[in-house]
Amino acid sequence: MPKAQSRVRVKRVYDDPERDDGFRVLVDRLWPRGLSRERAAVDLWLKEVAPSTELRRWYHAHLERWDEFRKRYESELERGGALGELLAVVREHSKDGGVTLVFGSRDVEHNHALVLRDALSGGGAKRQGG
Repeated sequence: MPKAQSRVRVKRVYDDPERDDGFRVLVDRLWPRGLSRERAAVDLWLKEVAPSTELRRWYHAHLERWDEFRKRYESELERGGALGELLAVVREHSKDGGVTLVFGSRDVEHNHALVLRDALSGGGAKRQGG
């Protein structure tokens, strides 16, 4: 997968939107609980790029297995076409302040948006943090 040549940020969707967020893409399969569309300030909801329901449920039952989740999710991304769609969005908005991937998880250090960001930058499983 080619590298995205722009700034891609990762942020909780529950955090207040900021001017420097650029184009905000919600990368969760489910809409965040208790959050209106207006408050979320999402420009695009790309649920197809989120982990499968099966993988999401597996990870919630095995939170201590972050590294294995990353590998399984990266494998899903390689098999599907949604990462290419996200890459196109990133390239399209790279000159307009970049893209912020927003997610609903409380865990800011272990979530699928970080895996997506790393996949877009070509880092894959090599990067382990946020």
